Amino acid sequence: MADQDWLADRFEEQRAHLRSVAYRMLGSLTEADDAVQDAWLRLSRSGAGEVENLQAWLTTVVARVCLNALRSRNVRREEALPVHVPDPVVASPEEQAILADSVGLALLVVLDTLTPAERLAFVLHDMFQLPFEAIAPMVGRTPVATRQLASRARRRITGADVPAPDTDLARQHKVVDAFFQAARAGDFDALVALLDPAVVLRLDAGAAPSSASMVRSGAAVVARQALRGLRSALPGAEIRPAVVNGAAGVVVTVGGRPVTVMGFTVAGGRIVEIDAIADPERVARLATTGFAGE
Repeated sequence: MADQDWLADRFEEQRAHLRSVAYRMLGSLTEADDAVQDAWLRLSRSGAGEVENLQAWLTTVVARVCLNALRSRNVRREEALPVHVPDPVVASPEEQAILADSVGLALLVVLDTLTPAERLAFVLHDMFQLPFEAIAPMVGRTPVATRQLASRARRRITGADVPAPDTDLARQHKVVDAFFQAARAGDFDALVALLDPAVVLRLDAGAAPSSASMVRSGAAVVARQALRGLRSALPGAEIRPAVVNGAAGVVVTVGGRPVTVMGFTVAGGRIVEIDAIADPERVARLATTGFAGE
């Protein structure tokens, strides 16, 4: 029992790191937790007597579990919903320090477009500095071929032009606050002025009618959608400021019940991307965690 307690303590020291790896691989908080739990079960069965580098061993286990999950997800892709926004990591502004190492939702959306092997190579090498020699056996490639996987992923991410958000979180929140004030006031011109000309809105409504989920682009189009959404779809909505994946965001409630989580990417003082989840099942699940983080 003492050995098992010692092993459990060592595992807990690695839990935050392992969850970060799994979240970046899967973009799902529930699946990330499942992958970490799977790693613990494997560790508890095998013990750690001959493991010299426990973090490396556990990272490999979690990465393999995530790779298998991504491959299974690809097999089911033709049944996928029309729009998917990865799970957000949400905290109140007072808790924002816990999100200091979060990856932006905009990047997670692009990571979803990679092949499972490309995503694993990019995440483990570019985000966690694992050498290609350690990653290669996980994807069944040579280190040179694994380097090429990461390079292809990097090019696709660069080509997607993922916006780098402004670093001042308080200024981000001011822009988001102004966005909702303009929407509530029905001020179309003020909304357009707050949006980048190429702004993209993604709304993931889950299994709701397909027309509820959408991707919209362009300042005028997104401004009109914002006016429709707040003035008709969500009358009486309360906007609660939040920190979503380290950037400005909100939790929208109606009658005290969370109905939508929205993450904003603000660059150059304008909103360049809005990622929203209105899937009742996912929003309810996020609410049970207290909207707290990764």
